[in-house]
Amino acid sequence: MKKLLVALLLTLSANGFAQILEPVKWSTSSNKISDSEYELVAIASIEPKWHLYSQYVPEGGPIATSFGFEGNSNYIKKGNTKEGEGHTSDDPIFEMKIKYFEDKAEFKQRIKLKNKAAFEVKAMVEFMVCDDSRCLPPTEETLTFLID
Repeated sequence: MKKLLVALLLTLSANGFAQILEPVKWSTSSNKISDSEYELVAIASIEPKWHLYSQYVPEGGPIATSFGFEGNSNYIKKGNTKEGEGHTSDDPIFEMKIKYFEDKAEFKQRIKLKNKAAFEVKAMVEFMVCDDSRCLPPTEETLTFLID
């Protein structure tokens, strides 16, 4: 009984000190391209030793980064979201060649304005990160881009 109590206390105290991992922080901006076009920029700042995966991942690999833009009457999307160069290598966890980002990842989406009024563009990004020994569950985060 005493061993069971000690094991229970150790388990509870370990859970009390468990750390919530958030190795990616997102920031947004918008660049005016012309009177009728903007470029939405989402930057992922990635903690050392972690990898954020590309939008283009082979089947059977990790969850790819994906963006969903909330539609509204102020703009239309032009093309697909573009991403930076990143790195491609053999991933030790998924045992395949995968494109990923370290330290920082930049994603850009062009939009065409339908009017001149200031507004916000809301987007949802889903992403997955891994280090050399573990992966965190996929995460969704809401991003806001200001158009003025």
